[in-house]
Amino acid sequence: MSTPDSIPVSSPVDTFVAPVCHEKIEVLYQDEHILLINKPSGLLSLSGKNPLNKDSVHFRLVQDFPTATLLHRLDFGTSGIMLLALNKSVNAILTKQFQDRTVVKTYISILSGHIGVDQGVIDAPIAKDPPNFPLMKICHESGKQAVSHFEVLQRLQHPDASLVLFKPYTGRTHQLRVHSQELGHPILGCDLYGTEQTRAASGRLLLHALTLAFDHPVTGERMVAECACPF
Repeated sequence: MSTPDSIPVSSPVDTFVAPVCHEKIEVLYQDEHILLINKPSGLLSLSGKNPLNKDSVHFRLVQDFPTATLLHRLDFGTSGIMLLALNKSVNAILTKQFQDRTVVKTYISILSGHIGVDQGVIDAPIAKDPPNFPLMKICHESGKQAVSHFEVLQRLQHPDASLVLFKPYTGRTHQLRVHSQELGHPILGCDLYGTEQTRAASGRLLLHALTLAFDHPVTGERMVAECACPF
């Protein structure tokens, strides 16, 4: 039996209401089969259960592309490149590429402090953290494998921070945010992980989906799309 101040594991409560996002979605590439878009920070990928969270990438795009389906998501605060399918057969082909991990993604981010090494791999399994929903956690007992490669591009000053290129080998929820915290260098502007100081360091989450490489579902051509980083 739950105590009055606890949240039952079976029914986590999400009280988050997204503020209005005034930024528009930029279409980076379009043909009859796929869309590549630039998602602004502060926009949900998919509309939430709360009717106040109707605005989203999917909600906006189906106004002009009624058959568009999401193949993957970016966190609310993450900006950058997303791939959408424009029909069911293309959705199936691209979904298999994601499942087979032949889709390669890179992200750019600014982390708190100076990372002591120039590059490395974070291999730490991630699991849900029901008492602290919607947070995720590192858990070696029940977590799913999560692996991220990182490369320090620049060490910044005033305050000390690291510009980092991430290449995730898996796609767990909040993976790069959790792995950055595990590294001891949380992402600046992250509202869920880190410290009061790192949360206040930026008005947005400093995480951006930079590139996405995949095989075109019809031509088979290897495509590498890039979306310039806004920070």
